[in-house]
Amino acid sequence: MWEQDLVIAILVGTMACLVVTHIKPSNIFAGAAFIAFISGMLDLHSVTANFTNSSLLTLVLLILSSVALEKTRLIGWMGRCISQGKLGVVVAKLGLSTALLSSFTNNTAVVVSLIGTIKRNQQHSPSKLLIPLSYTAIFGGTLTLIGTSTNLIINSFVEDAGLPSLGFFSPTLIGLAVLAGGLILLIPLSYLLPNREENSQEELPYFLEAKVEKGSSLIGRSISENKLRALRKLFLAEVIRDGESVPSVHPDFVLQSGDRLLFCGDIESVSILQEIPGLTLFGQHQLNGQSFIEVVISSSASFCSKTLKSSRFREHYDAVVIAIRRGHERLEGGLGNISLMAGDTLILVPGKRFETERKKNRRDFVVMNDLESGVKLDTAKSSGVLVGFAAVIGLALFNVLPIIKGLSVYLLFLVVFGIVHLNELRRRFPIDIVVIVGSALSLAQLMISTGVSNEMGNVLIQAFNGWGVYGALIATYVITLVLTELVTNNAAAALSFPIGYSMAVAYGADPMPFVMAVLFGASASFVSPYGYQTNLLVYTVGNYRLSDYVRVGLPISLVYSVLVLLLIPLFFPFNV
Repeated sequence: MWEQDLVIAILVGTMACLVVTHIKPSNIFAGAAFIAFISGMLDLHSVTANFTNSSLLTLVLLILSSVALEKTRLIGWMGRCISQGKLGVVVAKLGLSTALLSSFTNNTAVVVSLIGTIKRNQQHSPSKLLIPLSYTAIFGGTLTLIGTSTNLIINSFVEDAGLPSLGFFSPTLIGLAVLAGGLILLIPLSYLLPNREENSQEELPYFLEAKVEKGSSLIGRSISENKLRALRKLFLAEVIRDGESVPSVHPDFVLQSGDRLLFCGDIESVSILQEIPGLTLFGQHQLNGQSFIEVVISSSASFCSKTLKSSRFREHYDAVVIAIRRGHERLEGGLGNISLMAGDTLILVPGKRFETERKKNRRDFVVMNDLESGVKLDTAKSSGVLVGFAAVIGLALFNVLPIIKGLSVYLLFLVVFGIVHLNELRRRFPIDIVVIVGSALSLAQLMISTGVSNEMGNVLIQAFNGWGVYGALIATYVITLVLTELVTNNAAAALSFPIGYSMAVAYGADPMPFVMAVLFGASASFVSPYGYQTNLLVYTVGNYRLSDYVRVGLPISLVYSVLVLLLIPLFFPFNV
């Protein structure tokens, strides 16, 4: 049958490209779906239906909503809570909090949000904590249906096969066991991780200013007692008290209310200073979740040789300057009193009129970059964002409002109230995931409708002859796990689901155990940095090597797999 031959050829070609080439997985899957469409095996209606699947749309809305969640004060609060104590205690607190967050929002977004906090941790090297961060985010992603993109993708396949949709807490009991077993093992294994700093490259320092507020816990304590000398990549250069400068700040210097502290550091320093209670960053009252913009002053700028105050920079451009850089030169005096020069780099927080004013004075700035970093929301807006998200999840759990509708309304409110902006949503839109999932759904349909998945299932049944239905479950899980390490989790789920489903049908068993085998197998990426996006996110930041993942990930993978394969038949029996 030519259809089966063509589907097998497409699958083999897809696998080969995923394993041996550096082509983006989204391009590979899109090409495979396009070939199937051109050949006439897929009609236009089926293709468009796959790209508008409800689970896929829910995933997109979750990822876009996470833009606002990353701006809340929750991440900074978590950072302060988990940074104190010995390494084992920190890993335990980090693991539990990361898993909890990952269970109710996309785990990749959680890792993105926490990487900065881990890098700013003052007690332990980031390389000791980033792999545990990734692994516990993976554990947490298995706790609920929305914890990871893989779970929602698999639910798309489940609905497409005509099966009842997975419940919000369907994987929770097994996920809790996996989290407990994995975390117990991960705590001692974290001591085997290297103590490496980030790739050493000299960075030009920014000049920042913060003020000690009335009632601050910093008052009456010395610089060393407040640990302001131990900040990573942030140096306290000067203190201004009552208009007088103290350029050489001794560790025993006791802070008073109203002191202005002048720091040298990188752009991450903004977040560090925002997270220190009792300190107010320069221009803080106008900072509320905006993204940063980096500009370089032109020689023709009208405010050259003027200070920020005398040039009325904020009123003129509707932008707050929160940091200044002048090569490697150490600046002195308050931020508002520095005479600006051509070539100075400014970090701005723009207001609504900034773009209009910049176009009117286009010769004032010669370079402009949108930076990924941004300032945090104030306490009121942070609380509103978190309460709103919790309300959406709660309404969905009690079947009051479907999660896709709740997230749509929630995202609309975020845009209307200026919490997130359209350009932020455009940057974060997960186009690669949409292409992979839509194309993968199309390929899965073909595998089932042409009988290819049934044939592959029969081959595996013969290979595991004598093991029965439990052997078929193990085979489904192992195939998914191997594919996850080789070709990423989402691709593994797409390729494994039709095989597992066909084996369930062949044995006359309930498909749910096999669905769970694919679900947990597609998240079982611990040995390679390339199989799961969270592993890849921390790979470069932690300055890791492949051997670091193997040393820690292999025992984690074994314990994870044993627990999953023992528990699936207990919670999801094979009998229909």
